[in-house]
Amino acid sequence: MQRRRLRPLALLRKLLTCAICAIALVALLYAHVHAFPSSKASNFPDSYKLPTQHEFKQRLGTERSWTQELTPPHLSKAPRSSRQFGRASGIPELYKLWKPPSNRDFVPCTNPSPNYTSPVEPRGYLLVHTNGGLNQMRAGICDMVAVARIINATLVIPLLDKRSYWKDNSSFSDVFDEDHFINALANDVKVVKKLPKDLAPATRAVKHFRSWSSMDYYQEEIASMWEDYQVIRAAKSDSRLANNNLPSDIQKLRCRACYEALRYAPQIEAMGKLLVNRMRAYGPYIALHLRYEKDMLAFSGCTHGLSPDEADELRMIREDTAHWKIKEIDSAEQRSKGYCPLTPMEVGIFLSALGYPSNTPIYIAAGEIYGGDLHMVDLQSRYPILMSKEKLATVEELEPFMDHATQLAALDCIVSVESDVFIPSYSGNMARAVEGHRRFLGHRKTISPDRKALVRLFDKIEQGTVKEGKNLSNRVIEIHKKRQGSPRKRKGPISGTKGMDRFRSEEAFYVNPLPDCLCRSESPNINTSHVIR
Repeated sequence: MQRRRLRPLALLRKLLTCAICAIALVALLYAHVHAFPSSKASNFPDSYKLPTQHEFKQRLGTERSWTQELTPPHLSKAPRSSRQFGRASGIPELYKLWKPPSNRDFVPCTNPSPNYTSPVEPRGYLLVHTNGGLNQMRAGICDMVAVARIINATLVIPLLDKRSYWKDNSSFSDVFDEDHFINALANDVKVVKKLPKDLAPATRAVKHFRSWSSMDYYQEEIASMWEDYQVIRAAKSDSRLANNNLPSDIQKLRCRACYEALRYAPQIEAMGKLLVNRMRAYGPYIALHLRYEKDMLAFSGCTHGLSPDEADELRMIREDTAHWKIKEIDSAEQRSKGYCPLTPMEVGIFLSALGYPSNTPIYIAAGEIYGGDLHMVDLQSRYPILMSKEKLATVEELEPFMDHATQLAALDCIVSVESDVFIPSYSGNMARAVEGHRRFLGHRKTISPDRKALVRLFDKIEQGTVKEGKNLSNRVIEIHKKRQGSPRKRKGPISGTKGMDRFRSEEAFYVNPLPDCLCRSESPNINTSHVIR
């Protein structure tokens, strides 16, 4: 009798248990579907969509290289960001890797003083022939804006260098927003697109402006030429204006020209932002300016890690390039002094020692890497998520910019300026320009490798006297504690240097616009409206 009474109770318990399990299973499946929908990728806005591996192969054919492979084969989706990993796992060290240095309340202050006046009637026209790559030309153009103001000239839209190593035939309007440039400088300098037709046959004074010159030079020697000429042509634009000891209004004008007026052309801006959005889909990212290109290695004479045939090829390029004055270079001596760009393998060791995990997304801001896969394999093995504009964009999207090195460099600049961390493997023109821009925009994290100290460690690793691990990591981190892009005053000349060497040893104006164009936020009459993009 008692057993009969217990049977319904046991059956009821079983039914309740099954019901609870069913409810739990449904809830689990519901949460899983909503947290990880299978259609997530297809729901991304167009600006985030990446071509599929199949589509990418169809466009590029069967040829494979690190620059063409869209994503590492074993990664089916964008990885979890290192920042999220650090917070979720309670590991503050990973969060610190992405944390920018304190800006110490420094903000842009580029408004002119109350005594600054609108441009008066110009005395003549200033023609400018820029020289060098993109960032060398950018700095030169901004300096020539200031020079035009000093000598009271109408600035004709500068001509870009078409004779440099890259032989790019891009015009000013192909690279920069011409109308914006003219309008943004209306209260500073009169800018016109072309020299007036009636002055086309006029005799022009062709002048190589003296490097790193002061106000006096331009106000006296150059301005006096208006008595004989209506048109002055600057044969070169790079480093023609002093970095320091110029009036505050001139320095602020240089910043307004660089960070406000000299905006990239709309098609470049749009493509650059597209690349940034696609990198952001992978989480916080490092922009690595890997200056391991043929022209850089040939010019610097750096051949460490290269084969004898590769070293000979670079030597022949250097000998055949007439305007490169130094032909015989001791590669080992260059490297020991820290004058060589880090190799891709050395960059991998450096990033690992800093603590960046292997799932860190890295954007390679560079042209064609010398040796391609052969020299990228070590870095690729450590950090498989190596992206580039060729990986992030389709062939059709990049087609308008191909064969235009200046425009491709502009895309890399945009992605680098907007990155969470910027690391240059060499302190060239682009590295300096990006560092300065990031300082202006709030001292975003920029890690500048101490190449001289690092190569000593790399050599010891190669010799087997030092091993990768915690001890090496601690040493690398300690060396770079104060090389993160935090606010500091621009460095003056190296003590004991004289003449042109003195000016050459100064930190360039566009590397660090503090104190001229950055002020403490509590200071009165500052202008914070010039932070762009």
